[in-house]
Order: sequence, then C-alpha cells, then structure tokens
Amino acid sequence: MAEPPLKPVLQKPPGFRDQNNIPTRSSPKPVMRTPLLPQSYHPKKRRSSRGCCRSCCCFFCVLILILIVIVGVASAIFYLWFLPKTPVFHLQSFRIPRFNVTVKPDGTYLDAQTMIRVEVKNPNGKLSLFYKDIHVNVKVGPKADQTELGSGKVAGFTQRKGNTTSLKVETNVKNQLVDDGEGAKLKASYKSKGLVVSVEARTSLGYIVQGLKIGPLGVKVLCGGVSLKGLEDGKIPKCTINTLKWINIH
Repeated sequence: MAEPPLKPVLQKPPGFRDQNNIPTRSSPKPVMRTPLLPQSYHPKKRRSSRGCCRSCCCFFCVLILILIVIVGVASAIFYLWFLPKTPVFHLQSFRIPRFNVTVKPDGTYLDAQTMIRVEVKNPNGKLSLFYKDIHVNVKVGPKADQTELGSGKVAGFTQRKGNTTSLKVETNVKNQLVDDGEGAKLKASYKSKGLVVSVEARTSLGYIVQGLKIGPLGVKVLCGGVSLKGLEDGKIPKCTINTLKWINIH
C-alpha cells in the first residue's frame, strides 16, 4: 500500500506567542510603609535645664536692675523736693559738781559727777525728725589718754520742723579704779581748770514725711576739745556729726 502523503508544516505567523510557553512573572513584593502616628504620639523634645537656669537668672537680674533704678529715681526726687538735712548739735553747758581723786592703800579711785546740756536743732523746713534713745558718754583728758566719767541716756523723741530742743544728761562714776599716775594728773588738771572735756553721743534718727517714718540712720556726735577754763570763759565746743549706716525702714 502506498503511504499517505505528509501534511505540510504550518508556518507560525510573525508575533505569534505560544500561551503554554509564556514564562510566569513573580508578583512584586508589597512596600512596607511606616504607619503615621497622631501628633500627640510624637515624642517631645526635653528642654535643657541649663537654658531654664539662664532664663531665670536673666529675669532676676533685669528685675533687680529695675528695682535699683526705681529706688534711685525715688531717692533723687525725695532729696530734690525736701532737701533733707541732719540736725545741728551744740554743747550748751558742761559742769562737774563733784570730782574727787582718792589714793587708798589698794589703789587710786575716782569719784565724779557731770551735768551736761546739749542743744539740738532741726534745720529742715519740710521734714520732722524722730530720734531713738540717745546714749551719751563723757571723757576727760588729752585725746591720746582719756578717762571716762560715766555715761547717760536720753529717751527717744520727735522733733518738728524748725524746732530746737534742749537735752539734759547726767553721768556718774563711783570708786572707779585709775592708774596712780593718771589719778595725780587728773587731780592737778581739775584744780587748774585745764582739764579737757569731750562728749560723745550715739543715736539713730530718721525723717517723717506726712506721717511716714523713713530711717532711722545711725549717727555719732562728737563735742569737746575745750578745757574747763575755756567753758567758763564762754568758749563753745565744736560738735561734729558723722553718719554710720541705715538701720531699718518703717
């Protein structure tokens, strides 16, 4: 038998793709994204403690500077408006009713009494003055070697503007032990009226502005350097006043 004829091989058209031979592609991997958090979940940055300290220091420095300026301006206005002045002291009289130097077997003793009158004048025309207790100390002899004759106290008082006040002070010493040579010099100087006297007063004074007290300011007053003979002849001892420091404010 004759073999059947062979079928012609069909040519594939251009661009033909066999669906069975198409390679499979792998699916792309999903991209991981960072989840978005609410604003409240974001961590807050901590402020530096040094920055806080610097801010506080700057604030207090500025505040102190402002207070200093305010006080300075207020003081300048107060001074220019009222022109405050310190009081004027004068030693009106100085008497020694009793002055005995006694030499005993166990030493030399001094027994003396003094009577002092001091005049205080307020030179301010717009301000009154107030004084704390006035402590008075009396000394005699040369400045380099003085002997104390006791101390006294005057109670505090208020002095109106332009007012003049006279203060009386009494001091006493009894059986005060002194050096033998010093006792002899004091006795001779007292008899010759060449004994030099000195009065020292310490007090605190302040100003009164419409009922408001400002101060007080500590002061020290020194009067003397005049002999008993000079006092009898009417010689007025010089008095100097020195301010010490502000004590408090009421």
